[in-house]
Amino acid sequence: MKLDRLKEVDVREIWKHEQYDFSEWLSRTENIELLSDEIGLTLTEIDKEVFVGSYRCDLVAIDETTGIKVIIENQLELTDHDHLGKIITYASGLDAEVVIWIVKKAREEHRSAIEWLNNNTTKNISFFLIEIHAYQIGSSMPAPKFVLVEKPNDFTKLAKGNNHGGDLSKAQAERLYFWTQFNNVVATKNKPFNVRKATTDHWYDVAIGTSEAHISITLVNKSKSVGIEIYINNNKELFDKLSSHADEIHEELGFEMEWKRLDNRKVSRIIYYIKGLDFENHDNYNDLIDEVINKVIILRDVVKKYI
Repeated sequence: MKLDRLKEVDVREIWKHEQYDFSEWLSRTENIELLSDEIGLTLTEIDKEVFVGSYRCDLVAIDETTGIKVIIENQLELTDHDHLGKIITYASGLDAEVVIWIVKKAREEHRSAIEWLNNNTTKNISFFLIEIHAYQIGSSMPAPKFVLVEKPNDFTKLAKGNNHGGDLSKAQAERLYFWTQFNNVVATKNKPFNVRKATTDHWYDVAIGTSEAHISITLVNKSKSVGIEIYINNNKELFDKLSSHADEIHEELGFEMEWKRLDNRKVSRIIYYIKGLDFENHDNYNDLIDEVINKVIILRDVVKKYI
């Protein structure tokens, strides 16, 4: 068998101009999803060239699940002190909670600086340093690859309200309250699945008997809903297998899921949203939590038959 070699392509050959080529490319949905996969967020509502005083931040986004603001600064060169100063200025001026610095090559002193910022700044901000590379095989089209150089020690730093002291944010406190009530109800139902510690995270995972997928319950305050999904990581064959039984699965569930193969991403999602989440009003939480738990149980039991 004849095999070809993987060759790295200079990103400047692909994107000649940082703003008009690379930032424009990254702002498109199918490309920002590649970045989302690497950092574990779902970036939406992309704004380009956002003014901060007399400067302009390349991209500003919102995480769909948590509603937090994310800024992205692109530098298709070696990292430098000027851009390090810019990301701090933009984070302050735009009140961002996540800062992403995308570069061609990271110098060690700047990697160390980002590590220091993650270890010493407040709990409500996280910094990512990411290199952008591109590869091709033979004469194929170049394929982009984001490489994490530096990130928070644990990205749940965003959601950890009191590990470093201080008060929880409103959203963190509300998520902690919801999961605490959720666990109480799960306990009254004789624990139909393993209870995980109540946290300030926006997600809560439930096993379904395979390492290839799990159920993820997500609190989406922005749309005032709770998502219940089969989260499949890097296994399109499993998604296709389940999808071929979609009609039978829907009939057994009694409700219809939204099937997202996401061809340009590693993950695939099969999701259903339950309306009624409201961080300002908990009156319906007993009924809402009951519905979530009941649907998780039936989803787990039905899907396991087809895996």
